[in-house]
Amino acid sequence: MTDLFDLTGKKGIVTGAAQGLAYSMAEGLMEQGAEITIIDLSDRTNEVVQGFQDRGYACHGLQADLSKLDSIEDVFNKAVACMEGLDIIINAAGVQRRYKSEEFPDEDWKMVLDVNLNSVWKLCQMSGRYFLQHGGGKIINIASMLSFLGGYTVAAYAASKGGVAQITKALSNEWANRNINVNALAPGYMATALNTGILNDPVRNKEILDRIPAKRWGKPEDMKGAAIFLASRASDYLNGAIIPVDGGFLSR
Repeated sequence: MTDLFDLTGKKGIVTGAAQGLAYSMAEGLMEQGAEITIIDLSDRTNEVVQGFQDRGYACHGLQADLSKLDSIEDVFNKAVACMEGLDIIINAAGVQRRYKSEEFPDEDWKMVLDVNLNSVWKLCQMSGRYFLQHGGGKIINIASMLSFLGGYTVAAYAASKGGVAQITKALSNEWANRNINVNALAPGYMATALNTGILNDPVRNKEILDRIPAKRWGKPEDMKGAAIFLASRASDYLNGAIIPVDGGFLSR
């Protein structure tokens, strides 16, 4: 059974993995034997990669701004070239901006959609082309609770994550019979920097905890098992799924 989750020899890209949920997912894949290239805007990218290398993992890094859509193909090609192949991609880079909807600035709307949705589309498309030519692969998108819910003062984020869920389903319809699995994980309320404001708000924090059956916020490491599952042979017959990793939040 453990062989189903073995990723030895597999090569993967994880975007946004210099921190947070994506860091843990990249770590999980490397713990299972995968070679990973991290793509992240953060100045800490090289430091994070070096830390993984010091632990004996096969890890590479590319610092890039995924809101610059014209440069994504070059970054993708560099990642594939440095690993001499690709089997897995996790599209986890994301940004958030909060405004009342009537005040949402056009530039912030565009930036959120470019990072959270348009770059995901381009990376899915490029990965799909590669996988179609090389016998298949695994595409894992990162959706959100706001793929299901509307949120509040986060219209751009909700729109982007709704789009990620629909791209995931649309691509699975086209590629499932060609050995490409396209699925998504939808993290619940996670204790990361993205949610610092809510974590520090005692009223809102209590409202959220009262709805989570697990009675705690998620941690980045809670994403590892689901990511390994979708990246491995264990999920070979799973396509177009949006899997909540939410402590039961959606079921409440």
